[in-house]
Amino acid sequence: MKPGQSLSGGAAGIALLHIEQARGGAATWDQANATLIQAVADGVSIAATASLYYGAPALSFVLHGVADRPGLATAMATADAGTAMVTRHRLEAAHARIDQRRRPLMAEYDLIGGLTGLAVALRRSGDHDLLRDVLGYLVRLTEPVDGLPGWWCPTGPNRSQKGPIGGHSNHSIAHGIVGPLALLAIAFRDGIEVDGQTDAITRICRWLDAWEQQKAGGGSWWPQIVTLADIDRGTTSQPGPLRPSWCYGIPGITRALQLAARALHDPARQQHAETAFLDCLNDPEQLGRLIDRSLCHGTGGLLATARSIAADALIPIPLTQPLLLHQNAPAQADEPSGFLVGSAGAALAAAGTRTTSWDAGLLLR
Repeated sequence: MKPGQSLSGGAAGIALLHIEQARGGAATWDQANATLIQAVADGVSIAATASLYYGAPALSFVLHGVADRPGLATAMATADAGTAMVTRHRLEAAHARIDQRRRPLMAEYDLIGGLTGLAVALRRSGDHDLLRDVLGYLVRLTEPVDGLPGWWCPTGPNRSQKGPIGGHSNHSIAHGIVGPLALLAIAFRDGIEVDGQTDAITRICRWLDAWEQQKAGGGSWWPQIVTLADIDRGTTSQPGPLRPSWCYGIPGITRALQLAARALHDPARQQHAETAFLDCLNDPEQLGRLIDRSLCHGTGGLLATARSIAADALIPIPLTQPLLLHQNAPAQADEPSGFLVGSAGAALAAAGTRTTSWDAGLLLR
């Protein structure tokens, strides 16, 4: 892969910071333009592996943050066309897989590499017809197959390690079913609907309800994955909540549940999700597990998620704790420069401005 066109760690993602800064007057447009040129210097991928975080869909997402700037219409149209082509091919393969009753890989449907992420780019560009096609696929994805959720993956969560016997259900907003939940709810809030959409939202919520755990002393949490062994024993093997990250932790899950509750007009569910997040913010043991400033799994992601939850909350969500955590988190000597796991994302979280809706790439809005 050519790194420039990566939204995660390349120039495409760094451009999000420069564009946000230029919008607010904290930087010049020359810097943003230079980074955009760097992002496309080696071409832009429309291969089958292109995604929200790599290739034409990544560029489409970035460019639509500067849609009103002169001279970008051709580049946007090209990136949008590439995104649409990749999405149609991926949808065709996904529906064929469902028709054959085969289990999906996470990369088929997740935010980082799959159709959920492609739908984020389509929403950003305004291609609502194709977005509805993706939503229709996600509805099918949630339908049970042989007693297990349709999103049940036959492999493990880590491609470099042997997975659990029989596969797993993944509960990450970045890599698992929590991402589709957030997207289905956000689209519904936008008025973009397909048949079965609220049923799909409800199915995912009920699955997460069934696997919700209670921490000693109070506070809800959810296991990162569920395996067949967990189902057989009736409980998770995970001993307790892990780090409170955007990608795999309570913050990402509770934001998705909050969005789902708003879509379902369920204030009790919404308040429950917000309370779980607030309990997480008040747990020094969990917060102590955050060891870097990144959006993906560090203080930046906690802060960005907290802002989104607080903006929609029915109960007060104070931002003091996540702000202090992020401000006091030192930059690591080997901190990369990128968006998802680097200094660009950390700076966006610290700035607190979201005029370009860069955090839509995290499914936070």
